[in-house]
Amino acid sequence: MNRRLVIYPPDENGWRRVRYDGVAIGVAHRPSDIGVFLKAAGLENPADLDLTDPELVEWREIGPESWAESPP
Repeated sequence: MNRRLVIYPPDENGWRRVRYDGVAIGVAHRPSDIGVFLKAAGLENPADLDLTDPELVEWREIGPESWAESPP
């Protein structure tokens, strides 16, 4: 099943690439960044999305519970 939102594992700086409907929409450092990107992509109520819903979101390698510390 193709999920609409794909969030990739953190890079060496802790940033995660984010794709929506197959299109790169940004690079997130925290979960709140994802909502900002989705709103810019035209989603009306991105704050209502459940980022833990496996029907909508595919987390690659590391899930929503793990975010890297802020870079120095």
